Amino acid sequence: MHVLLNIYHSDACPTIKNVLLLDSGGRRVAVKYYTDEWPTNGAKLAFERSVFIKTQKTNARTEAEIVMFENNVVVYKFIQDLHFFVTGGDYENELALAAVLQGLSDAVTLLLRGNVDQREALENLNMMFLCLDEIIDAGMILETDGNMIAGKVATHNMDDGAPLSEQTISQALATAREHLTRSLLR
Repeated sequence: MHVLLNIYHSDACPTIKNVLLLDSGGRRVAVKYYTDEWPTNGAKLAFERSVFIKTQKTNARTEAEIVMFENNVVVYKFIQDLHFFVTGGDYENELALAAVLQGLSDAVTLLLRGNVDQREALENLNMMFLCLDEIIDAGMILETDGNMIAGKVATHNMDDGAPLSEQTISQALATAREHLTRSLLR
């Protein structure tokens, strides 16, 4: 019965076990786990190290690669000195995992204005985690369009004090809506 539920569940809505953003040495930049499969921080670090070692000699720079690892499907891609990983169960659809990976890498590329490297990612760590929050909630995939994700993150991350000329149209509209709301509530 449990197996049938897992198969039905994976067909109905793919779930993500974790998303890892590691540097070129396999160290954490931004990671998020959505299951209790790795209950301790040590178990999480060991998984991250193992998946990094297994994939580091591949050339996943032009397109995503897929590997089966410890009964998990891992889809990954490297951009400069950052390694992006999306993990799902061995029953998950690789295309759904690849769509999440592509959405994440596209959004990060847009938000970091094409300068995707460890230094920029660490300086904008809040945006990295906002991207993850916009893409996945409790393991459920919410959005995979990089433009939509970047737009939502930019709106959340917007500096209210920035001049309208330095804001995108959606940011400017959000700022105008906020100012209108404030003036109506007075």
